[in-house]
Amino acid sequence: MESKEEKNKKELITRLRKIEGQVKGIEKMIENDASCKDVVVQIAAVRAAVNKIGGLMLKSYAKNCVAYDNICLIEDDDREKKVDDLISTLMMFVK
Repeated sequence: MESKEEKNKKELITRLRKIEGQVKGIEKMIENDASCKDVVVQIAAVRAAVNKIGGLMLKSYAKNCVAYDNICLIEDDDREKKVDDLISTLMMFVK
């Protein structure tokens, strides 16, 4: 039986491969002179898929890397650094 971490990892890889396929599809659409609207729709779908993966990674980061239990067990300076790192990562994602 695979662990939850392995299952999540496989899910992320599957999502990334789907995105890769979508991007290749967009490339072919452009090569074949598809309508601009159709290309833009596909680009929006890729952006949404990338945002979904980013959200899943942020969730994992918050739960596993900056989890409440871990934060309570570390020194104040390190705790503040972990929270700052989480905030910094969130800010990069929303830009």
